[in-house]
Amino acid sequence: MFLNEKDKKYLQERFEKELVNSVDLIMFTRTLDCDYCIETENLLKELSETSDKIKLTIKNAIVDKQDSEKYKVDRVPLIMIGNDRIRYYGIPAGYEFAVIVEDLIEFSRAESFLSPESVQKISNLQKPINIKVFVTPTCPYCPRMAKYAHSAAMVSENITAEVIEASEFPEIASAYSVFAVPKTIINDQIEIEGAVSESHFINELLRAASL
Repeated sequence: MFLNEKDKKYLQERFEKELVNSVDLIMFTRTLDCDYCIETENLLKELSETSDKIKLTIKNAIVDKQDSEKYKVDRVPLIMIGNDRIRYYGIPAGYEFAVIVEDLIEFSRAESFLSPESVQKISNLQKPINIKVFVTPTCPYCPRMAKYAHSAAMVSENITAEVIEASEFPEIASAYSVFAVPKTIINDQIEIEGAVSESHFINELLRAASL
């Protein structure tokens, strides 16, 4: 059990008030060679049981090969919230659990976490933008950057946001020279070290779109 009774009650009451429409929560798992797949699956099952508006689907990346190819699943555990552009790689433990909760509420309500000004700036982006945010469960500053990224992907169909648990995927973290978190990479060109303001983040997205 990941969620105690107090946590479940809190989530049930919050989702009852804040979830409006049903929201899809999709997880890709694998039986072998996945350190946290079972734990992630169990956590998401407990989370989904707190509201009938959360529609959880568990897929095996090997068995469901057609879906794996469709969604370009290259590593697991992979969580997708609402659509395949909003991705979380790894178990959303510690501070990161709040990111998934806020994502569900945001997508269900179709109301962006970002300010109206930020939404206006990025809603008409024409260039594809990929955002990678490296996080760890013990980092209190990581959820802010993760939410900026996921919220941006909800606003624009040209934005894909990947939140990656750095300690679970050390080879990827090493490839992007992640020595501290949060670290945000935009289109493999722009790097943001640490947590920054929303306006800074949005300006960097716009800069990436102009390169």
